[in-house]
Amino acid sequence: MDKFCLINKDRTRIKVFEPFEDLSKPSPNIDAMMISYGCVYKRSSKPVMKGSRVETIKEARKEYKELLEKGWKKTSIFKSYF
Repeated sequence: MDKFCLINKDRTRIKVFEPFEDLSKPSPNIDAMMISYGCVYKRSSKPVMKGSRVETIKEARKEYKELLEKGWKKTSIFKSYF
């Protein structure tokens, strides 16, 4: 599973969805997603990440779908920073 970046219509906010591996378990498996969120001040600079949270894959998919419906777009502009 890859990382996915979404950016809002105004290009001021970003959310990054990536697999979350629980390394505290002997055999880590991916059953959750980490969602990081932040602000974009300049397109040419690194976004300022404000925080992150871990959600189930089902909840992360639901949020991803809702954001797309609100006009957020998938982007790869900031992929080099993550």
